[in-house]
Amino acid sequence: MATADSDLLSRRLAAVRAWTTFVELGDEAHTLVRPEIYASWERSGAVVRPDVLHAPLADEDDTQAFWRGSPLQVAVARVEEELRRTAEDGDLVLAVTDADTRILWTYGGRVMRRKAERVNFVAGGRWDDESVGTNALDLANRLARPSMVFSAEHYASMVHNWVCWAAPVNDPVTGRQLGVIDLSTTWDRTHPIGLATARVMARLIEQAMPRSHEHPGLAHLRAADESPDVAGLTLRLLGTAEAHLDGRRLLLNRRQTEILALLAMNPEGLSLERLHAMVYGDHHVTLSTLKSEVSHLRSTLHGQLASRPYRLTLPVTTDVEAVLSAVGRGEVTQALVAYGGDLLPGTNSPALAELGEYVAVAVREALLADPQPEAVVRYSELAPYDAEVLEVCLDRLGDRPHPAVPLIKGRLAVAGG
Repeated sequence: MATADSDLLSRRLAAVRAWTTFVELGDEAHTLVRPEIYASWERSGAVVRPDVLHAPLADEDDTQAFWRGSPLQVAVARVEEELRRTAEDGDLVLAVTDADTRILWTYGGRVMRRKAERVNFVAGGRWDDESVGTNALDLANRLARPSMVFSAEHYASMVHNWVCWAAPVNDPVTGRQLGVIDLSTTWDRTHPIGLATARVMARLIEQAMPRSHEHPGLAHLRAADESPDVAGLTLRLLGTAEAHLDGRRLLLNRRQTEILALLAMNPEGLSLERLHAMVYGDHHVTLSTLKSEVSHLRSTLHGQLASRPYRLTLPVTTDVEAVLSAVGRGEVTQALVAYGGDLLPGTNSPALAELGEYVAVAVREALLADPQPEAVVRYSELAPYDAEVLEVCLDRLGDRPHPAVPLIKGRLAVAGG
């Protein structure tokens, strides 16, 4: 923990040094930060002072009129309980914006709510970078992909103590970008799962968006073993590989499933070259081979796969997002309900292998931190030789009786044998 805290502090100090260099010396800072941060700093510096105290506010009546009855308002109302719980559990402030990065709705945990109000991180606040400087809401909206801004990567010093993760929210039918959802907290609470959580929250809102036929339920919260009877695309990738479109199982080969998984996990879209690298790595496979696989998928999905970039244009639910969302909320048992094992075991895709390791480590670390007996029993069925998780659970239980103890001890005997 001490090492992690030290690394985070070093990262913050590096960000402050880069920001100070930019403010004092301009382009000498261009090698010290990510290109998108530097480009935003340049836009911000032309029109915003770094010591700005708060975001400008749009007209209150206009903001309320736009929000009231809009598809975003309907969707947020449907899932507001889940959004509020996420904010409270993580002491975050959540915000949903329109396509111009004007905040339409916010909700915050006790501490972050007060911090947000002081800088007009409230309904009506204009958070494009030309109004208030570099931030994750603007980057996600501008770049049409999930974005993170940490500490002094923000142009305005008033939010140097923040870390923000944002993801675009798209119309699930047309694919049109409607705005973004942002999750913000203090920089010292930075967590590697933050960006994935923002993406999951964006999907949650998209799934709840009103359209010609109502979406039955919050699909991302469905357990992986429930019947896939929802509208849109449902992917099971953990332990087994299955794809269902509107409840009907798709017959795909392994490579097509991998491509579909990568597109599902990258809703902002992927270029042909980027998708090729993520699927094949260094293997010598022609672009035309990939194009052929994508063409088959487009036909299977009834045309709901756009090109330039390649992007799915229908609602998508994955067990990966269900697991990561539950871990992010601290709901270990729920995470294990959705967790089916390793992600596409044996995959040759470097991107999916990396994602699989990330999910496996996240689940294991969640169990070590909070070894709920039922979740540990479920995990031991999937990873029977992970003795450490079993030992931590028994140690946490101590002498307290629990129905799962004999099962855990039996598993531990097998693991030790």
